[in-house]
Parts: sequence; structure tokens; C-alpha cells
Amino acid sequence: MTEHSSAAAPRAPIQLLDQFGYPVTVLGAPEPERAVDAWNAAVRAFLAHGASTPAHLADALAAAPLGFPLAEAAKGFFLLLLGRPELRDTAADALRAAQHALPQATAREQAVAEALALYLSGSPARAADRLDAALSAAPGDGLLMKLVHGLRFVLGDLQGMRRSIEAALPAFTPSHPAYGYALGCHAFALEETGSYLAAERAGRAAVARAPDDAWGLHAVAHVMDMTNRTGDGVAWITSQTGKWGHCNNFGYHIWWHLALFHLDRGEISEVLRLYDAHIRHDHTDDYRDISNGASLLARLECEGVDVGDRWEEMASLAERRTEDGCVVFADLHYLLALGATGREAASGRLIGALQSAAQRKISCMDQVADAAGVAAAHGLHAFAMADYVQAHAALSSALPKLQRVGGSHAQRDVFERLAIEAALRSGLLTEARRAIQDRTRRRGALDAYAEIRLARIATLAEEAKIAAG
Repeated sequence: MTEHSSAAAPRAPIQLLDQFGYPVTVLGAPEPERAVDAWNAAVRAFLAHGASTPAHLADALAAAPLGFPLAEAAKGFFLLLLGRPELRDTAADALRAAQHALPQATAREQAVAEALALYLSGSPARAADRLDAALSAAPGDGLLMKLVHGLRFVLGDLQGMRRSIEAALPAFTPSHPAYGYALGCHAFALEETGSYLAAERAGRAAVARAPDDAWGLHAVAHVMDMTNRTGDGVAWITSQTGKWGHCNNFGYHIWWHLALFHLDRGEISEVLRLYDAHIRHDHTDDYRDISNGASLLARLECEGVDVGDRWEEMASLAERRTEDGCVVFADLHYLLALGATGREAASGRLIGALQSAAQRKISCMDQVADAAGVAAAHGLHAFAMADYVQAHAALSSALPKLQRVGGSHAQRDVFERLAIEAALRSGLLTEARRAIQDRTRRRGALDAYAEIRLARIATLAEEAKIAAG
């Protein structure tokens, strides 16, 4: 670490270079190097989805008691990305703490605080644009690279996610400390935009360079899911099981990917084992964890599997989050659990909250609710009520814009499956066939799910032909 400007008194603003060579401002730090070392550790953990990120961040803030604007702004982002309304006030406190020190801060630090303010105001897309502008001025900043990548992912902005990482990628040379993590982000952006071969190469290179890069590891799993390489997917993830033990709850998501591969192979007992032992073992109420569990149970039930009482714990958690209004992607997964357990009042509250948001059209999430969230919610509710004609109509109308709710192709696939299932249960064979063909074109390969449904459609069509004489 190199001192960037001379320090006067311990309480005066001091700027030191971080691990990427950019100055960071600390105030009131008797040992400024300690504050920046903790900050570097927090960023490294964040890049690897490490469970230790909050502890390192707390150490950095404690070591600079009069102000650490970049660390405070990052804390605000980390809180907002959790999608929990009860954390907004704490994120706003972090913004105020960052702003208090901004007169002493660099342009980069000011930009991150400005982006956080935009996010708090309900404009995450503008926040992402502000972060990208800052990344353009500091293209080798690993924090900015990963932060804007994650934000655009939540926004469903796949092309923007790819543009962002590809603009910054030349600055991430093999000697850069975040080189492997940048490759992992590029791999995921490539996969989500359909460049599967390039995505797999980048993802494998990411893991080879940074063995703890869970994001790159999971990008390769996505490629194998989208291209119907289930055997390769099982082998890839099981060969890496020691490499995501450091993870926060993102580790549950990797187990979820392994379960999807086993599901496609018809290995139901192994899917249920993974669900109980890993995916929902901890019964958290983080929306990302609930989305893993709810979407997997919905897939299992589409295959005729009796999942027992597994819905109940998620539905109880979802019932308390019906008016969060933070992330439409979360709301739709809450509805899966609520509908599966017949919690009509809670489902009604959640759908009502989405409708109110759609009518406001003020924040970014309001607009997402209007574009796709309300229709999808009505479709899921109709499916739960066995009104399959209405479910198919509502889900089909939502699907063209459903990318806007965020998440990946693999995550949103549950809604496509339910639309197809609704068509099949309604006898809409032509519509079901067309939806399967469209899904296959987008994915790049015909998977077992599609093969089974196409065979069922052929059988039903033949039966109908015989019955008609």
C-alpha cells in the first residue's frame, strides 16, 4: 500500500491507495493503513460472495471513526441489494455518513455516493448509469465493476451488464488482483446474452485464476443448464464443492443449480435430498433463498412429485413480506409459496401491493410491476386456483417482458414452465407446442423437460384425432 498524500494529524483526512491503485479517503484514523487493509479485505470478499464481507466492512468503518465515504456508500448498496424495506433507513444512514465526508473525498467516492442516493430515491437504473460513468473513469476498480454488474443483474439489464464489463475488461489484465473475478462477471454476461461457448471459456478461466470465484463457477453451470449438458453440469459442480464453502447465501444457489441438473435427469430423490440438506436447510427469509426453494418445488410439482409440507415454512415467511415492494422478482416467488399453501388473504395483499405500484409508476420497481409483475402475479394466482386458462393467458402476456423483473434465464424459467403447464392442462396443445419451441430457441438446446412435454402433446393430439373419428 502506498501513501497517496501526506498525513498531518491522525484525525485529518488521509488518502491511501487501495489494492487496485485508486485513492480512498479515511478520516479520524489513527492507523489509516489498518482501515484500508480492512477495506481491501471487504472488497475481495465481496468479489467472491464471501460471508466475511460484512465483518471486514465493519472493521474498515471502525478504523476510520470520522468517516470512510467509499466504505459507507458500499455499505448502503450492500443493504439495498438485499431487497428488504426494513434496511432502507440504515442504508440512508450510510449515505448520510458518506456525504458528511464527501468534501474531503475523491471524484470516484463522490460518484458512488451519488449512485447510492439515486438508488434510494427509487432509480436503480440511473444509479447503475452513474456507477458505469465512474467505472469508465476508473476502469480497473474491482468494486465498481462488481457492483454495477450486480445492480444490472437485479434490473434484468442483460445487455447493459455485458456492455459494462466489456468496457472495463481491458483494464483487468492478468496481473490485476481482480482479474479472475472480472472474467467471472464476463462469463455470466456472455451466458445471459447467449454466447455460450465464450461464456464457458471465460468461466473456466475465472475459476482457474480465482478458485473462490463462485460467480464464475455458477456461470459455467448456467451454460450447461441452457445447453442441456446435465451430466457435465453434475460433474462440474460436484468437482468444485470445496470451492464455495466461504460463500454467503449464494452457496445455496449453487446447490440449487446442482438440483436442477438432477431434476432434468429424473433423479427426484437426490433433488429432495439437496433441497433438505442444503437449499432450504436454514429456512432463511432472504428472498434469493426463498426463490431457490419455491422455484424448485414448483418445478417438482410440475413433474407430479409430492413435495410434502415443504412449502409451509417458506409460505409463513412470505406471508410477512407481502408488502415489501422492493423487488418484483421476490414478490413473484413469494406468491408461489402463498398459492401452494392456499393463503388467499396474503396472496391478495401482495397482488394488491403490486397493482398499487403499477398504478403509481414512480419508481423503477413500480414500472416493472406495471410492465410484467401484475400480469405474472395474476397468472400465478390463477394457476394456484386451478384456473389454467386464465393462468396461461396472464403468464403468456407477462413473459415477453418478464426479463425486467431481474434474475437469470434459469431462474425465470419456472414461470415459462408454469405457462406451458397451464396450456397443457387447458388442452391448448398448439399454444403449448409453440411456447416450448420458443423456449428451446432461446435456450439453445432441447432439454428433457421439453422432450417430455412434446411427446405428451403428440400423444394427446393423436388421441384427440382418434376420438374425432
